[in-house]
Amino acid sequence: MLDPITRIEGHLSIRTEVENNHVVEAYCSGEMFRGFETILRGRDPLDAQQITQRICGVCPVPHGLASILAQDQAYGITLTKNGRLLRNLISGANFVQDHILHFYHLSAVDFVDVAAVAKYNGNDNSLNELKAWVNSQLNSNILFPAAPFLPRYSGNYIENDELNFIALKHYLEAMEVRKAGTQMVALFAGKIPHPAGLIPGGVSEKVTADKIAAYSARLKKLRTFVDTAYLPDVIEVAKVYPEYFDIGKGCGNFLAYGIYPESETDTERFLPGGVLLDNELHALNAAQITEDTRFSRFSSPSGLNPNVGQSAADPGKQDAYTWLKAPRYDGHVVEVGPLARMMVGYHYEQPQIKNIIDDTLTKTGLQPRHLVSALGRHLARALETKIIVDRCAEWLEQLVPEKPAFVDFEIPQNSHGIGLWEAPRGALGHWLNIKDYKISNYQCVVPTTWNCSPRDDQGKPGPVEQALVGTRIEDEQNPIEAARVVRSFDPCLACAVH
Repeated sequence: MLDPITRIEGHLSIRTEVENNHVVEAYCSGEMFRGFETILRGRDPLDAQQITQRICGVCPVPHGLASILAQDQAYGITLTKNGRLLRNLISGANFVQDHILHFYHLSAVDFVDVAAVAKYNGNDNSLNELKAWVNSQLNSNILFPAAPFLPRYSGNYIENDELNFIALKHYLEAMEVRKAGTQMVALFAGKIPHPAGLIPGGVSEKVTADKIAAYSARLKKLRTFVDTAYLPDVIEVAKVYPEYFDIGKGCGNFLAYGIYPESETDTERFLPGGVLLDNELHALNAAQITEDTRFSRFSSPSGLNPNVGQSAADPGKQDAYTWLKAPRYDGHVVEVGPLARMMVGYHYEQPQIKNIIDDTLTKTGLQPRHLVSALGRHLARALETKIIVDRCAEWLEQLVPEKPAFVDFEIPQNSHGIGLWEAPRGALGHWLNIKDYKISNYQCVVPTTWNCSPRDDQGKPGPVEQALVGTRIEDEQNPIEAARVVRSFDPCLACAVH
């Protein structure tokens, strides 16, 4: 039992059944109920993007964007060029700092031996300098044992002193880099978290030369860190743990809605959407999305499309073991997230994605199949970060200072809209229905609802549950191997139990 799973957002419990040191069954349990979809019913539609951002302090930007996309559709809005670009730049900065957060502050310490700094008593001048710098940043002469690095599972941590020291240095530097990323969001979205500047029709902040320059200066810091620290560190960790390219594979099916419109009519997205089933690519059809509830603590009927979805809580439901529903695409279990976006883009032969994946695989001696794994998710996330941070520089150059970033609109008496977007953790959808100028129904299907879903009505386990099966556990009292697999998905339970 991994309860609670630490270094994730929210409350997640994982129950595993282990035989002969291998996981044979796994169950993901989201342990809270929050009721945002019920809260939204009867509200003014313009409340939606503000309320849904409060689903999560880590993920407010994608929730706000998904909500205003649903409203754009419901109100018949076409964005201005500046409005589209600002949304891309806000989301891009949020993605980059979030991916850096996941690797360094949530996952890297599953591999890096943070105790190495305190233990090191060698004569290597460069390592002693690194040790002194790290201790100075922590204002302490004793790094270990100390929070946030304890408690931790015992296990096979990296033994290379230099790699441990460098990774820990980057752990600390990543905090300043993430700070720059959140400032970039606030420049164009008003504030962070829960930016008020995300509105239907565009973005409420004005485009000025000063803001462009301020964003550009911070973007350079992010690009340098991604190129010189993040990508190299992920590859170095991968070299030490090649076995993690063979575990945590999951269901092998992938879904992405796509993100970053390249035109005001949103007919093409920089990271494309699609569904990869049994290695065959299909165009996305949102009508094929349903949610099963057999093992969920909801009395709502199974198999409903979110457009007509219901969220009636039933905490005492027999056989239910989680507050997450079980989203499925045409009945298939699918994984969402950076790996899904990279796999879909690779099969579409989107140049930026295909080229960087092929180049990285060639340099590391890996095959495309290795991406579908626990470490493959980390590598896919790092490659996506590189793709997005470079693209932000191009979008920034296309902004036109003082030109409008929003358009006026009227709320219709009755309408509906779907906002399909991508959060850093995967495919995010908001379904909005308006009746008599009020929200009559609102449903969210979030990335971790897909990934940490329970068994569906046919008994098929969700992606994380499947990824855990087969994982070798050396010591059942220290199941670090299972924790590494779960954290490779970057779960956000605050969102999933919305």
